[in-house]
Amino acid sequence: MASNRIRGNSRRCIVFLDTSAIFMIFERNIRLEEELTRLLASYEIFILQSVINEISILKEQGSEKQKKLAKLAVQFIKRYPIFTESNYNNADQALLHEAMLQSAIVVTNDVALRKELHKHSLRSICLRGKNHLMLE
Repeated sequence: MASNRIRGNSRRCIVFLDTSAIFMIFERNIRLEEELTRLLASYEIFILQSVINEISILKEQGSEKQKKLAKLAVQFIKRYPIFTESNYNNADQALLHEAMLQSAIVVTNDVALRKELHKHSLRSICLRGKNHLMLE
């Protein structure tokens, strides 16, 4: 349930998208902004530079399926502001640490990343069913 809407809190949530979440949008035909509005009411989406770098690598070196999804993702992420973060070893590490610093919610289907986020009492949003999202 969208607790911000229930309590009348207009505070905008910061939302970071993981590569798996961006790919999921195309694989499952998810209406991301509708789903985020349903869950959070007020939010702002950012794409971490590390995620952009990961998508670029997959566009060049991934499987055929990943290359196709990465091409779609490159166009999709142009809609959102880029969040430039410090240097991290990989996108998951960047998402975890920046979510902690910004009190952000991470949209991801990566099970390992979701577990790490929950260890640090951070919230995530993942796929529920065929094309709906769930706040954890």
